[in-house]
Amino acid sequence: MGSWCPCREQAYSFKYPSHLEWVSRVRVNHQAVLRRAQQIQGRKQGKNQWQAAWLLRAVTCIDLTTLAGDDTPSNVHRLCMKAMQPIRHDLLESMDMQDKGITTAAVCVYPARVTDAVKSLKLANFSLPVASVATGFPAGQTAMKTRLEEVRMAVEDGATEVDIVINRMLALTGQWEALYQEIRQFREACGEAHMKTIMAVGELGNFTNVYKASLVAMMAGSDFIKTSTGKESVNATFPVAIVMVRAIRNFFLRTGHKVGFKPAGGIRTAKDSLVWLTLMKEELGDEWLNPSLFRLGASTLLADIERQIYHYVTGRYAAYHELPLA
Repeated sequence: MGSWCPCREQAYSFKYPSHLEWVSRVRVNHQAVLRRAQQIQGRKQGKNQWQAAWLLRAVTCIDLTTLAGDDTPSNVHRLCMKAMQPIRHDLLESMDMQDKGITTAAVCVYPARVTDAVKSLKLANFSLPVASVATGFPAGQTAMKTRLEEVRMAVEDGATEVDIVINRMLALTGQWEALYQEIRQFREACGEAHMKTIMAVGELGNFTNVYKASLVAMMAGSDFIKTSTGKESVNATFPVAIVMVRAIRNFFLRTGHKVGFKPAGGIRTAKDSLVWLTLMKEELGDEWLNPSLFRLGASTLLADIERQIYHYVTGRYAAYHELPLA
């Protein structure tokens, strides 16, 4: 992709934090990005056992999410129960996978619902990360003091992961140093909690801005970079993912530090999840194919994956009443 030559990236003497010289030099070959995305989407997917195994891998990387205005303690509790047992036990038994610890990677909720999720998991005597969106999600347009306090409160309530949103205005106007300083403050507010930085790619204008924002977020200490809030008109797309994972790869080559990737928004089918896994394997390698470095942000994806697992085991598709609600 034009200037993204690994040997040239390694030659750069990276100082943490740099004065953003690296960011200023970024150029993205738009057509090359689109061609690579088409290649990934055109890959033939395996069938039967291969497909079932990869679908189970996808399940373990899901941040099972509810971010609705009508969220209540009861539906957060249901979400947690589904995260603990995402695939029906009898289906796992048929695949000899009942003792493999198949759970989702985390549950993700609004800050006001963190205590509900923590309580549900504690009552079930089950350990699972609780993630919370914060910093004025989804627009990120509230005052900085308010956004920082929201992060601190989510962590105090028991969130071990925080999905923050960037101020898109800073990226759109090229204020990269200001964006870096903003994310650094969020990083400090997160404390020991993992921080996922949401790019809101559908509102960044072009691939170059996406790449630059990704670099700045990683320089500022993000554990993950995430495509979208799920509330924008354009969310996780494969071209944008190519841009972001190339940024992750080059950041690793230059610094030796691994940063995770989380696509979110519009990921609804089992087939989609297989394409995302293929993209990660080809672009970043097997090391990134685990929940410590790859997450899928989704609220409805799990239902389709379980439906496909049901078909693999029984030879028929389940009626909607035959599978538990996510």
